[in-house]
Amino acid sequence: MVRGALVALLNLEQDIEVVAEVCSGDKILPMAAEYLPDVAIIDIDLPAKDGLAAASELCQQLPSVRTLILTSLGRPGTVRRALDAKVNGFLLKDAPADKLANAVRSVAIGRRVIDSELALSAWETEDCPLTPREAEILRLAANGRTVADIAAELFLSPGTVRNYLATVVTKLNARNRVDAIRIATDSDWL
Repeated sequence: MVRGALVALLNLEQDIEVVAEVCSGDKILPMAAEYLPDVAIIDIDLPAKDGLAAASELCQQLPSVRTLILTSLGRPGTVRRALDAKVNGFLLKDAPADKLANAVRSVAIGRRVIDSELALSAWETEDCPLTPREAEILRLAANGRTVADIAAELFLSPGTVRNYLATVVTKLNARNRVDAIRIATDSDWL
């Protein structure tokens, strides 16, 4: 429903034409390769493949297709991940229709667009203090895996996994593992 409304809104603009729409992240790259749009408007929260992974693939494989992330996830960590994925724009879904149309135009001509409030919040937010391995282990713990499960999956000893988790708790100034998961999730580090 939201995608249909966005397509209808954009098609009302004289200088914007929607050439394709997809319902899942794994279809973005093939459709972009077929139609070669100037701008791909991508939601982060998509089935099959998240929008940031799809945007990163587009940047690598079809650099002429610019990307505009349109999402309801306006957290600073999400903005940072989007910028790391080399997106050209980041806008919230509740932005006015004229702001969306102008963002599409700006991204199409090579400008970068980001909601100013989101940019400030991302700028003021700390970088994730966790190493990639620590974040991976905490992510697995957040998904309900036991220490033994994580150790087996990552070819580590259970003691090593416990040491990583203890380090994460210390780095995040958390009370325990559950608190560390909450802190990392709220900061969008997982």
